[in-house]
Amino acid sequence: MSILMTIVVAIRALRRNVMRTTLTMLGLVIGVSAVIIMVAIGTGAQMSIENSIRSTGTNVVYVNAGSGGFGPVRMGAGNRTTLLPSDATAIRNEVPGIRYLSPGVNTGAQIISDQSNWGTQIQGASQDLLAIRSWAIEFGSFFGEYEVRTAAKVAVLGSVARDELFGPGVDPVGSLIRIKNQPFRVIGVLTKKGQVGFGGDQDDVVVVPYTTVQKKLLGIVHVQNIMISAEDDVPLDFVQADVTELLRIRHNIIGEDDDFMIRTQDEMSNVLSSTMGTMTTLLAGIAAVSLLVGGIGIMNIMLVSVTERTREIGLRLAVGARDIDVLLQFLVEAVVLSLAGGAIGIAAGMSAAYGIAQVTPLATQVSLNSVLLAFGFSAAIGVFFGFYPARKAARLDPIDALRFE
Repeated sequence: MSILMTIVVAIRALRRNVMRTTLTMLGLVIGVSAVIIMVAIGTGAQMSIENSIRSTGTNVVYVNAGSGGFGPVRMGAGNRTTLLPSDATAIRNEVPGIRYLSPGVNTGAQIISDQSNWGTQIQGASQDLLAIRSWAIEFGSFFGEYEVRTAAKVAVLGSVARDELFGPGVDPVGSLIRIKNQPFRVIGVLTKKGQVGFGGDQDDVVVVPYTTVQKKLLGIVHVQNIMISAEDDVPLDFVQADVTELLRIRHNIIGEDDDFMIRTQDEMSNVLSSTMGTMTTLLAGIAAVSLLVGGIGIMNIMLVSVTERTREIGLRLAVGARDIDVLLQFLVEAVVLSLAGGAIGIAAGMSAAYGIAQVTPLATQVSLNSVLLAFGFSAAIGVFFGFYPARKAARLDPIDALRFE
């Protein structure tokens, strides 16, 4: 019997009991779709993180107070007071290849306008932040060196903060807002940039001079972080090494752990991408358990099919069918069953991944590799779990099979 005829016979056999075939495929459909969804979520999260890091600027080095966390937003070590504005000045003056530099002090606060109030992130920075982050201005202007030096009460709003405080599309330049009961004059609005990884919104921010946050809002003299943008032709490794050496000298660190942390964009991206890759693999592994359950379901249903069709098998063997013909028939049935379930599962998984991206803040990305892997794994399950029932059918004795009641 040709392979094509074997496939036709297998499909006819599966159509004899549509309900049983459908329920058997359901396990594989759930398993394959779960794998695709989990991988899509993990891959999407990884891409969002990489985009988020790239959105912080180009050729950037981050210096943070303490020995944990990195980036312009602190992750646990923000109470350390080891970085001072004078450290930022020394880095600018003594480290070659620095293009822009911005000390940072961040806090959260409730912002009050005449129309509304809104809780958001207050980002204290210098005039260089606009260039470091490659931000654009929609209305007004950014503050300059004079406002930083005088700790002026001026604010530049992100588009979300503007929308919540004054209304969508409104030009609030010249209006007054209150931050921790202190009046600030709005001098600009940042162009909308969109959300980043895990639903984070870089437009939901109010940027003010870092000296203002220090003196007027928090009453501190230290800074939490320093963002450094190097010249394009200067390797970040050189800048990182020079800054580390300078800060160790300034902080009198000899034979001890650094009281600061320096990370480059590449290091941040590699660490976070590695973490998300591990999480994606873990999620896919958990989802793959349902594929194993689906494979066991295929084996079970094929064993039942062999028992029900014992007389048919005996008759085929009696009229000259070879053992290999019987084995191939049942093996092809198992593979067809698994491939059909895999194809439906792929379609369901891709549709679910798209739906998740549309109705939730999570980003999803269905990769060709995950689709091919899921489809190939479905075929492998059909072969692996279908072989034992097929082998059992091929080894039946024709006489005993014909006598089976």
